[in-house]
Amino acid sequence: MARKTKTWAERMNAPDPQIELTDKAFAGIPPGTRMLISSPHEVAAWLRKHVAYGQTIAVPALRLALAKDRGAEATCPLTASIFLRIAAEAAWDEMEAGAALANITPFWRAVDPKSDLARKLRCGPDWIAHQREMEAA
Repeated sequence: MARKTKTWAERMNAPDPQIELTDKAFAGIPPGTRMLISSPHEVAAWLRKHVAYGQTIAVPALRLALAKDRGAEATCPLTASIFLRIAAEAAWDEMEAGAALANITPFWRAVDPKSDLARKLRCGPDWIAHQREMEAA
């Protein structure tokens, strides 16, 4: 029996964030580091609260800010990117359902239009670049 694929909104309901102590080096994070494993909901909420219209944030800076807010030294780079994608796709679904841009997670402020992530998103890198240009004007 085939498993039903979860919607992006369902994927937003991942486990709560947690902090783990790394026991070995991982993605440039040394052993013994307090590393945050965030959540899609936390990433989305942080973007809505901290990245204002016309501003952008690079993913490494986003990871550092999330970690600092939780009292950790780093945020897992792998899960942070996954959770940013989930938040972005869920926001895109909301927009396609009629939500105004002002009422969705402003993922385009954190996703570099030249990144691999931008190419994976349904909106595509051109839409992200356009949104950034519109807000910069």
